[in-house]
Amino acid sequence: MASLVVLHHRQPSSTVLSSSLSDFNGARLTSSLQLRRKVWQPKGALRVSASSAKKILIMGGTRFIGIFLSRLLVKEGHQVTLFTRGKAPIAQQLPGESEAEFSDFSSKILHLKGDRQDFDFVKTSLAAEGFDVVYDINGREAVEVEPILDALPNLEQYIYCSSAGVYLKTDYPPHYEVDAVDPKSRHKGKLETESLLASRDVNWTSIRPVYIYGPLNYNPVEEWFFHRLKEGRPIPVPNSGIQITQLGHVKDLATAFIKVLGNPKASKEVFNISGDKYVTFDGLARACAKAGGFPEPEIVHYNPKEFDFGKKKAFPFRDQHFFASIDKAKSLLGWTPEFDLVAGLTDSYNLDFGRGTFRKAADFSTDDIILGKSLVTQS
Repeated sequence: MASLVVLHHRQPSSTVLSSSLSDFNGARLTSSLQLRRKVWQPKGALRVSASSAKKILIMGGTRFIGIFLSRLLVKEGHQVTLFTRGKAPIAQQLPGESEAEFSDFSSKILHLKGDRQDFDFVKTSLAAEGFDVVYDINGREAVEVEPILDALPNLEQYIYCSSAGVYLKTDYPPHYEVDAVDPKSRHKGKLETESLLASRDVNWTSIRPVYIYGPLNYNPVEEWFFHRLKEGRPIPVPNSGIQITQLGHVKDLATAFIKVLGNPKASKEVFNISGDKYVTFDGLARACAKAGGFPEPEIVHYNPKEFDFGKKKAFPFRDQHFFASIDKAKSLLGWTPEFDLVAGLTDSYNLDFGRGTFRKAADFSTDDIILGKSLVTQS
């Protein structure tokens, strides 16, 4: 069972509880956790000795990125606490994960239950714990980060999950870390957070993923294609289909997060993280088919300006070229993606959609509008 830290609003002192879930009904049991001496060393991972084991806080951690990151950190010998609202189980067995692996992880992961929007609680609870490193996976606004920094004046490193969506559109892709950013982007909160970190006396690192995919993805990226391929339906793709984009596997992203930990080359730096190669929209549809063992898909191109889909999203990607250079991370961090696109999509399919699990049910309503017009045009 997982050892979990729970802090309540009326009782700011920490307690350590034993449970695999995040709802404890106010129970108070005291226990202790010793940092492991044995260090697990995955291929290509940052070397961590027992003496450098850290007390790490992950803001979030029960969805997608945090699930894979927390496992790597625990295996590296760190004491890891997840800060969540407690609405989801803290430890869930992953597809393909052995009972022994899950048992080891769930016995070590800790939980700090609270709402990060409750800034007074964040300051009080984090100050009481005194974490060495913070991984902020779910932060969206700078105002959410200030109380964390205030609570931890001796923080060794703040590692932030930003987004490549902060870049200003360019005529000269790919995006590099030094490129102009867009203060009006929908990710402006992340951009403002990076500015806040740069203005404070703190050692920080910011990771800017492009599109992330992999098992347990809560965004309908590969899942959108898999639903259509499974039903043998055509794949509607906007415009020419030769728009170039980029996807990075969640496990490669987690490895990059490990690579920056305690790395002086990552101090006060921004890194783009994604896959090694770019892909067109049409190419992505074919790659998904190959990954799932489906026949070559029928691709139908359409002009989005000819349709009114209301508030529904007809395609899961922004209709433009969007990709970034990962050369800086490869050069400074010694990081390189393990998965090529088809291998990564195959991993995602085999460990998730292929097992009958997905986050969102299939919705072909916009497809039917597009295909209906296409049939009329052809007749």
